Amino acid sequence: VFLTNALTGWEPRATKPLPFPELEDERDRAERVKREAPVLVILGNPPYNGCAGVAIGEERELFEAYRRTRKVRLSENKGLVDLYVRFFRMAERRIAEKTGRGVVCFISNYSWLDGLSFAGMRERCLEAFDAVRIDCLNGDVRKGGKTPDGRPDSSVFTVPGSAAGIQVGTAIATLVRKADHAPSRTVGFRHLWGQAKRAELSETAETPAGTLYDDVAPVLRLGLPFVPVAASRDWFDWPALPELFPASFPGAKTNRDSFLVDTDRGRLEARLADYFDAALSHEEIARRYPAIMKTARHFDARAIREALLGRGGPDQSGFVRFTYRPFDDRWLYWEADTKLLNDKRPDYKSHVFGGNAWFSAARHLRKDAEGAQACFTTHMACLHLIERTALMFPAWLREGAGRRPNLTGTARRYLDRLGLGVDDLFHHVLATLHDPAYRQANAGALRMEWPRIPLPNTAEALAASAARGRELAALLDPETPVPGVTQAPLRPGLEAIAVPTTASGRNMTGADFALTAGWGHFGAGGAVMPGHGRVTERGGVFDVHLNDAAFWRGVPAAVWRYRLGGYQVLKKWLSYRERPILGRDLTLEEVRHFTDTARHIAEILRISASGDRDLPAQPAHAPSLTHPGRLG
Repeated sequence: VFLTNALTGWEPRATKPLPFPELEDERDRAERVKREAPVLVILGNPPYNGCAGVAIGEERELFEAYRRTRKVRLSENKGLVDLYVRFFRMAERRIAEKTGRGVVCFISNYSWLDGLSFAGMRERCLEAFDAVRIDCLNGDVRKGGKTPDGRPDSSVFTVPGSAAGIQVGTAIATLVRKADHAPSRTVGFRHLWGQAKRAELSETAETPAGTLYDDVAPVLRLGLPFVPVAASRDWFDWPALPELFPASFPGAKTNRDSFLVDTDRGRLEARLADYFDAALSHEEIARRYPAIMKTARHFDARAIREALLGRGGPDQSGFVRFTYRPFDDRWLYWEADTKLLNDKRPDYKSHVFGGNAWFSAARHLRKDAEGAQACFTTHMACLHLIERTALMFPAWLREGAGRRPNLTGTARRYLDRLGLGVDDLFHHVLATLHDPAYRQANAGALRMEWPRIPLPNTAEALAASAARGRELAALLDPETPVPGVTQAPLRPGLEAIAVPTTASGRNMTGADFALTAGWGHFGAGGAVMPGHGRVTERGGVFDVHLNDAAFWRGVPAAVWRYRLGGYQVLKKWLSYRERPILGRDLTLEEVRHFTDTARHIAEILRISASGDRDLPAQPAHAPSLTHPGRLG
């Protein structure tokens, strides 16, 4: 047994003297083993550290190797800096390139199994080893720490009665290299869930691999994921979003939301009036509004204010509606000059005009993403609208004094053949992205690349889908009154959802409007963090409390848990309106907004479910039941 740095010393190098001869002798003996002994087995639980610092020399080469790919597309590689990646490369190099045969068995973070950063790592594993077997131990606290059926699913390292410990999911990888080597074409894979996974591992330790694992054939075009990937048979025949709508824009990012964004235009205008008041010193502005006078990288707070003061007052056209989060439209002060906004996106803003419509999408979803990612808006939107970098796709683009459709040539030809236009295609896409059957059937592929959209062959089918998309667009827009949902007479059943109520049965007055049930608090850097709040369950519905005296009665469980863009919509909205964060009590209009949003969501769920007959759920690579058209 040697005490050594397992990541270095495998190649000849100049060594420095150590202060103790015994340590120097142990180092030299360990390095002779690394360079000369026929290592056949490498076992380990390498450390997980996504911020492992700067690697240099021999250690840097360990993850640089996975940045060079032969066939697979490498769209990003940020995750390769994690320490455990270097240990995999060290083991692969020693077994596959030096000894020529042997076994590697590591338990590690499981992100590498399907994360986009690790496509090169997976490609090399398949090339270097004859057999790849994965025991996926799940246990990801970030995903709620639950099994698919809702049972507890803590980390395999969790000790009963102690804290959760490791937060990320884990997996055991067993990699086998034979002397007569042939690259792997498939991966043996199995899931282990729940509290008994450690016992299950022991009980199946000697079970033949052929009866224990499912064969997964990694798909090259999806980055060679080592996990089962749900995708329709025709997935690659469907056009990706950029093959339909060529122009998209990242949302605006202020880095100073607490100053430049507000629910009340009047409060925002008052802050900007102070900021542009030359009679108020920098020190006074910093005292009143610390966030806007805090110098940061690429933001010299004093120099920027001085430049703007020299220009005059705020630009009144800069006060614009801003879709900050799902169902949460606010006011933004957009400044064209300087870096007052961190990323103001002037190219994006020029296309935000009356009559245009936008939906959000991501090139790939987070591993733990739930719900649709396609928010709808007619306003400028925030970069973090869908919990990660939001790209906003418009139906139309500004062109001179007019507009033109945001369509590729092949998309235009498809619509011309059917006699329909960009608005029809736009709303068909919105309906598709909100179809739960589509998302379930293609859940794996959606985590790996752009959404791909099945195209109907007939004008009637596209028009019917677009009609559903227009219904959804109205319901996804909190500023659009919807007959039967937020305008009387209400559809039967909706009138009982999220009714503002007091414990005593009287009308809400005064302190009843204070949101103090613990829905949100300020975290590091002034970021708003969600709290647990207070809900009371009654037979499948929830009463959602403002405070001890007032609540919204009768929010159905599915409505309360509804997620859009990665956020639990109602809970997220509440987190920003806890009284210490909002700085005041709720208004009557805001209490009604919560009620209206709950009813919008109930109707979205109803309409989305009715779409199942058009896109039935399909197992991975099952025959398609939609018979989609193709572009071109």
